[in-house]
Amino acid sequence: MNRRVLPALALICAAGLAATACSDPTAGDAGSDDAGQTAVNPTERLDGVKLTMWTAQNTVDAPKQVIDAFEKATGAEVDTQAIPDLYEQNVPTKLASGDRPDLMFWQPSISTLPFVQPRQNLLTLDGEPWVSKLGDTEKSLGVIDGKRYAAIVTSPAMLGVYYNKDVFQQAGIAEKDFPHSYDELLALGHKVADKTEAAAFYEAGGDKWPLQWQMQVQLTDLDRQWWADLNAGRKKWTDPVVVGAIKKYKDKLLGAGLAQKNYRTGTFTGQADALWKGEAGMVLNVTSFQSQLQAKYSTAEIDKKIGWFPVANSSATGLYSPDQTNGVVAFKTGDEKRQNAARQFLAFWLGPDYPDYIKAMKIPSVQPSVPTPGGLPETSKAQVAALPKAIGVFQAKAIVAPDTHLYLADMIFGKKSPQQVAQAIQDQFAQVAKAQGAPGF
Repeated sequence: MNRRVLPALALICAAGLAATACSDPTAGDAGSDDAGQTAVNPTERLDGVKLTMWTAQNTVDAPKQVIDAFEKATGAEVDTQAIPDLYEQNVPTKLASGDRPDLMFWQPSISTLPFVQPRQNLLTLDGEPWVSKLGDTEKSLGVIDGKRYAAIVTSPAMLGVYYNKDVFQQAGIAEKDFPHSYDELLALGHKVADKTEAAAFYEAGGDKWPLQWQMQVQLTDLDRQWWADLNAGRKKWTDPVVVGAIKKYKDKLLGAGLAQKNYRTGTFTGQADALWKGEAGMVLNVTSFQSQLQAKYSTAEIDKKIGWFPVANSSATGLYSPDQTNGVVAFKTGDEKRQNAARQFLAFWLGPDYPDYIKAMKIPSVQPSVPTPGGLPETSKAQVAALPKAIGVFQAKAIVAPDTHLYLADMIFGKKSPQQVAQAIQDQFAQVAKAQGAPGF
């Protein structure tokens, strides 16, 4: 599962369609607060009730355990429908045509949640019994303008550095040497390059989307006010701090020979293979990289060969990155019985079924009171430990998530300078923000 965002024109079309065609006159006043419903028994019988749930093609099996358990416990039927890729583009288009599910996976970030027009289309979920059980980072997701529109069922992906233990040993790098800043990370890269045959980093210019992470790590010192100013049009992506991050990536990492020779054509799967074989010392990526390793190797094999540590621009702090499997939204359909059943499904998922769900999925828990299942690799445990203090990537802070990876790909192929990359990011950001009707644009 990658972290691509939609092309600008697709987002603009989605925003326009959703704004004009997604509201449902049967759903009541768009501004009404439908939270605070009478608490339901998560296992109350729902015989004869049929719910639909939209998923992406690559996550159609993600809710299988909870659906099977819910159907057995309540007698309801939940039909999953896979939406063709690109999921984030096709969902708003289907909604605009008048089609809508009862439930849906959707990225619970402030940059992506608005594209399904939550105020018009979604049930608010404030006050649901599971909200107070979420961890602090998870509580921050799924909220727009102070209203909760998404249930958080999985932890956001963690961004950090995966490293090959053998390569680090050859380079004389111990845990005490782990970096506390991006500059120290680059210095660590030089140790790997100077003392081993491995490339310091593996960069995936062929798949493009992982290119954004080296830039993202460098933007972690920007405070809440900076992002608020960006979202209001008072700051721009052409700010010197952003241009400086792009330039440092170009000059101090790529230009300094810290990436593998084929970084322009490297791939996501190639990252895992190169790290595993010791052809690269480090990979900066999100939890989907972890999933790739777990699909091929046992926990014992991963623990022996691969480690993980967090890093930000000026601290040893990880970053969290929301994706579409983290959040589930429930739609205003005009059918009160189905709406209540959708709420009950979420209460069941994050209530009595949650321990079984995370055990079946072999994933960390979003509820501190529910222990993360055993048997996970140490890399996964390290990410769980880092999550409470993690910093959000810009998808969790900016009202629009620009296609930074595409413009960075232009840069590594010599088509754009760092300044031109920043300008392209700003142009797309402003264009989509204006289409959304964001104040200041």
